[in-house]
This record gives sequence, C-alpha cells and structure tokens, in this order.
Amino acid sequence: MRSVLIAAGFSLILSILLTPLAIRAFRRQGLGQEIRDDGPESHLSKKGTPTMGGTVIVGATVGGYVAAHLFLSDQDNWGFTATGLMLLFLMVGMGTVGFLDDYLKIRHRRSLGLNKTAKLVGQLVVGVAFAVLAINFPDSRGVTPASTVVSYVRDIAPFALGSVAFVILAYLFIAGFSNAVNLTDGLDGLAAGSSAMVFASYIFISFWQFTHDCATEAIDGCYTVRDPLDVTLVAAAGLGACLGFLWWNTSPARIFMGDTGSLALGGLLSGLAIVTRTELLLVVLGGLFVAVTLSVVIQVAFFRATRRRVFRMAPLHHHFELAGWTENTVIVRFWLVTAMAVAFGIGLFYADWLNFVGL
Repeated sequence: MRSVLIAAGFSLILSILLTPLAIRAFRRQGLGQEIRDDGPESHLSKKGTPTMGGTVIVGATVGGYVAAHLFLSDQDNWGFTATGLMLLFLMVGMGTVGFLDDYLKIRHRRSLGLNKTAKLVGQLVVGVAFAVLAINFPDSRGVTPASTVVSYVRDIAPFALGSVAFVILAYLFIAGFSNAVNLTDGLDGLAAGSSAMVFASYIFISFWQFTHDCATEAIDGCYTVRDPLDVTLVAAAGLGACLGFLWWNTSPARIFMGDTGSLALGGLLSGLAIVTRTELLLVVLGGLFVAVTLSVVIQVAFFRATRRRVFRMAPLHHHFELAGWTENTVIVRFWLVTAMAVAFGIGLFYADWLNFVGL
C-alpha cells in the first residue's frame, strides 16, 4: 500500500509544482488556445489561455510511477513490469498524437489541428502496437497483460476472440475512449476531474485483484491478471497527476490540457480496462464520456437525416450552457454524474465477487 501512496503523492506534487512553470513557459512561447468560432460566446474570452498542459499530466504520471519503484528498490520484485510499461507507452503515445494536434492548431492559428485521417492514423499506430504487445510477454503462469477474450468485470468465456480480432477491437476501444475524453474536454476542469474519479475506481479494482490474485490465492472469485499491483501504481499516478493539474485547470482555468492531455488520459483509461479485464465495465465507469460522445453522434446523424438538431449544441455540455446553466454548474453536475457512474460501476464489480463467494 505504501507504493500506491508514493505513486499518487509524488505525481500530485509534480503536477502541482510543474503546471505553473508550464503556464509561464507556454505564455512566453505564445502557445495559447484557439477557440472554435461556432462555440458558446462565453468561451471567446478563453482565447490565448496556455494549452498543451497535458504534457505535465503525462510527465507527472510517468514520474509518479517511476518514483514508486525507486523508493521501494530495496524490496523483492520491485522492478518495472511489462504491463506497467505498456500502459505508460499507450499514454505517452496517445499524448504525442495529441501534442502534434495541439501544435498545428497553434502554428496555424485555428481551432482545428491534425485532420481526421492523420489523427486516426496516429491512434491506429499506437493502439495496434499496444494491443499486439499486450497479448505477448506471458509471465511464468502464461498470463499475458491482455486477454483475447471480451471482458466485463472479468473475461466472458463465450466471447473469445482470435488475436487479429482482438487487436482490431482493442484499437477501436482505445480510439473510441481517447476521442470520448477529448470531446468531454470542453469546460474548465471537466475532463481532469472526471478522469480522476475513474482512475480512483481503477485503483480499487486493480488493488482488489492484487489481493485476490489466483497466483497467490486460488479461491472462488480470484482474478487471473498479470501485474495487478503495478497497474494500481499506474492508476494512482494518473489520479495524482489529474488532481494536481486540476488545481490550476479549475474554473477559471489558467491552462488547458489540450488534446495532449485528453487523448493521453483516454488512452490510459482504455488501457487500464484492457489489462484488468474490465472493458465493458469502463462503459459504466466512464458513463459521462460515453454520454458526451453519443450526443455528438446523435446530433450529427439526426442533422444529416433531417437537417434539424436534437441539442442546441454538441457536445452535451455546450447544450446545457446554451440552456442557461453557468459553466461551473455544468461542471459540478457532470462531476456528480461521473461520481454516480463510478459508484455504480464499483458496485457491479463487487457484486460479481460476492456472487462467486456465495454472499
């Protein structure tokens, strides 16, 4: 448990201390956010706010994970694991795609960066690389970081996939959630606060799997996963990084995470779901991200079919802004929705375990 606290605490401190340095550095370089012309008028005042703050989130997450290992270097089995390194690879890779997108927005002084094809290709390369690596590197028991079986709160045996089908599905899952967090990142602190709550749920889930690992405790309801404690460290580091960044990103934001942060966070969340065998459960835990994405899909599909709109504006949070809610009201209420989704998801996870042990 000490390692988990070190990972979360160190990344929190790094994020809090490095973010103001990033704000000053980005201001000097003129790295300010461009605002979409068709967005809410209240957002026009945010133009020029430093962006690409996601670089701090990614750096603090990696730093917290490394620090947890270095502080415990005198203990047995303290080294980095394949699962932990793959999760960080996914986060850094997706963050790099987002960084390129943010950079092009700033360079060309417009709210659009990489075109859709280029962004999808970048996500394809990173997502497929992660998926291929994750079904390799078995441990002494033959357990790989990821399973080729579709999972809910554990693998669903009838839904076994081949390696090729798994890689395709994993890519779609990773790209879908990274874009979902990206769409949610439209209000000060909304994506960072919501992501922090989902990371907290994965600290619980992965640590519970660690304490009920079939490798050490072969009982009914145990979990066949690889490196669950290291997964906990990554989730804890992600939580600390989001909370530290939120200190400066809460309304009125002094810095935005940009696509650098939102794609990185979405990628890491999807990676955590894959390695903990809780892919479908993430749809519940990240229910806000799913709802925001569906609002965009519904808006676009309905408009193309009827030339009419379902929402005043998509994504969903802008609809409520135009309905008269203040920005802070939308943020807090959406955080509450995320908290309820996380509580419900953890309840489903725990109920599954109770079912196995007959309680």
